[in-house]
Amino acid sequence: MSAPANAAEPLLRVDNLSKTFPLSRKSLLGERRLLRAVDDVSFSIARGETLGLVGESGCGKTTTGRLVLRLIEPTGGAVLFKGIDVLDRGPAEMRALRREMQIIFQDPFGALNPRMTAGELIIEPLVIHGVGDSVSRERRLRRLLDLVGLTTHHAGRFPHEFSGGQRQRLCIARALSLEPAFLVCDEAVSALDVSVQAQILNLLQDLKRELGLTYLFISHDLGVVRHIAERVAVMYLGQIVEMGPRLAIFEQSGHPYTQALLNSVPSAGKGRRSFFTVKGDVPSAIDPPSGCRFHTRCPIARPICSTTTPPPVALGPGHTAACHFAAPGNASRPQ
Repeated sequence: MSAPANAAEPLLRVDNLSKTFPLSRKSLLGERRLLRAVDDVSFSIARGETLGLVGESGCGKTTTGRLVLRLIEPTGGAVLFKGIDVLDRGPAEMRALRREMQIIFQDPFGALNPRMTAGELIIEPLVIHGVGDSVSRERRLRRLLDLVGLTTHHAGRFPHEFSGGQRQRLCIARALSLEPAFLVCDEAVSALDVSVQAQILNLLQDLKRELGLTYLFISHDLGVVRHIAERVAVMYLGQIVEMGPRLAIFEQSGHPYTQALLNSVPSAGKGRRSFFTVKGDVPSAIDPPSGCRFHTRCPIARPICSTTTPPPVALGPGHTAACHFAAPGNASRPQ
C-alpha cells in the first residue's frame, strides 16, 4: 500500500518570512526608517521534531516565533501549518487553528493572571474555545496537573504562591490544555535556576514523547539547545546563517558566527575547535551591513563579504551555511 501523498510533508513550513517595524522620522520631512527584525527566513519542522533557534539577544528569534503563530502580522512570506496557509486565515479560522499552535513564554510570572488560581488558568482556554463541560474540564485539569508534575492541591493556589519552576510547569499545563500539536518554547527555561532548568527540559522531552509534540525551541543557551533539539538553526541580525542536524552544528559547524558562539560557551575541556570569537557589537537592524551581515565582526572577512550576500552552501546532509568561505568543521581562512 502506497503512503499518502502528504506523508513526507513537514508539520510546519516557513518560507521567506520577514517583518519590518516602522520607526519615527528623525525630522518632519525625513524619510521613515524601518527596523528589519526578520529578513527572508525559511525553515521547516517535521512532525515530532524539535528545531532549536539560537542566536544573540536581539537577533529576531522571539519575533520569528511570534510571527509563526501570527501573534505578530508578518510583512511578507508564508507560514504553512499542516499544509494550511496560516497567514491567509480569517479570524474564525485562525481561532480554531490556535488550538493546535500554542506558546510557552519566557517569563512564567508575567504570563499568568495573578488574580486567577492555577485551576482557573488551566481551564480558561477550554472555556474560551467551548471545549467540554464542567465535568470533563475538571477531569482534564487533573490530568494536566499530573502530566507536568503538580497535584490537585496546587489547583487552588495563585501564581505568587508557586516557585519559578512550578509556575513554568503551570504555563506548560496551560499551553497543553487544548491538546496542541505544535509548541513554540520562547526562552522557556532561561529565567530558571540551572537545576530547575534540567527538570523542565526533561519534562518537555517526556511530554514530547508521550503526546507526540513538535517544538520550535528558542534559546540563546547553546547547552540547553544541544540537550533538547534534533536540528539547530543559527540566527544573526534577522537572518538564518547556518542550519543542520544537532551534531553537525556542534561538531562540524561551518559558519564563523556559529563557531564564535560555540567558543563563547565556558568549557572545562582542554583546547578549542577554532580560533573564532565574537568581537564588537551587533550592527543596527535599522541599517544592516551590506553583503554578509556578519562581515563587520568576522575574523575571516574579505572584500567580497561586504559586497555580495552569500548563498546557503551545502556542507552535508541537511546542513547549510550562508558563508562565502564555509567549510564543515572549520570555517577556514580563505586562501
